[in-house]
Amino acid sequence: MLSLSCFMITGCVNTNDTETINQVSLLQGLTLGDYYGSTTIGELKTLGNIGLGTFDGLNWELIMLDGVVYRANADLEIEIPSDNELIPFSNVTFFDNDEEYQLKDIKDIASLKKQLDSKVNELWDNRFYFAAITGKFNSVLIRSEKKQSEPYKPLAEVLSVDQTEKTLKDVEGTVVALFTPAYMSDLNAAWWHFHFITSDRKNWGHVLDLDLNDASIVWDYTDNFKLYLPDWKFFKSLDLTVNQDEDIKKVEQGQDA
Repeated sequence: MLSLSCFMITGCVNTNDTETINQVSLLQGLTLGDYYGSTTIGELKTLGNIGLGTFDGLNWELIMLDGVVYRANADLEIEIPSDNELIPFSNVTFFDNDEEYQLKDIKDIASLKKQLDSKVNELWDNRFYFAAITGKFNSVLIRSEKKQSEPYKPLAEVLSVDQTEKTLKDVEGTVVALFTPAYMSDLNAAWWHFHFITSDRKNWGHVLDLDLNDASIVWDYTDNFKLYLPDWKFFKSLDLTVNQDEDIKKVEQGQDA
């Protein structure tokens, strides 16, 4: 089912390419309620070993780390889905260590974004970045959303009624962070998207806030991009010209953002 339609800067053949972000469908389609999976987890693993996304029917959120795909359940605890399950949206790459250093005493997600943005501005803000932030956290506020039934509601509406949140205290784990350049804002959420998974692989979710004690950050600079689009009537019928900036802000940062 993979690559039903593929737009690319480079070719569609992938051979553990560490310099390409592979994106399944559009976040803007997901926010409009396109929760129909087009790619299997098994196929997704051929495109990367680290990434973010969700499952068919918006069946909780997805994180991939070290080539393993995890799902957060109703208690924001971890399940490992089968390779046959479908994915409606995801961003993945084969992670490559381009730079590593330490982070300390970051009290909230705004402070983390400020530090990361400073690094991006120093490097180049017109490319993509994945980052893995691994260490000790005083707290992490995570969320995921419940599986939906047809007819599907827009994502911002789903999160207003079907979102589960949990605050983890004194935990070790990894934040998987994706930076998408501003010019990609019609295809994805511009700037930062964060998911967190504990080192014991017991809990994880989309990050709404955090308090970081001490962690290492590893950066993967990524200059290429491939987009795999669903080839079916529902996706083709969506009006993707509608401005969704406010809904995407709610989706990424919470209802009060």
